[in-house]
Amino acid sequence: MSGVELVAAALAAGASAGLTDTVSTAVKDAYSALREAVARRMGSLDAVETAPGVWSTDELAASGVADDAAVLAAAERLLRLTEGPRIDLRDAKGVQVGDHNTQHNTF
Repeated sequence: MSGVELVAAALAAGASAGLTDTVSTAVKDAYSALREAVARRMGSLDAVETAPGVWSTDELAASGVADDAAVLAAAERLLRLTEGPRIDLRDAKGVQVGDHNTQHNTF
């Protein structure tokens, strides 16, 4: 993933996470920090957000966000906070994922 794609993905993840009532303060803070970092490079985010939660990678690329270590660090932090849990189920037996399941195991 390029730096521009990373920033665009993080902005989109932060925007969509902000739509839920259960979003944590850490996610809100990380999203605000990323928006502020991008805005410092561009002056305004209005030209970049083509629709709510949709970010123009062309405008981001032109602003040089991919070369800004602070922007990239803020984007990576936000993506880490918004990604789901990572569970490795290789070689697992009798595992179910989800709610309200019924399982019968014979080993």
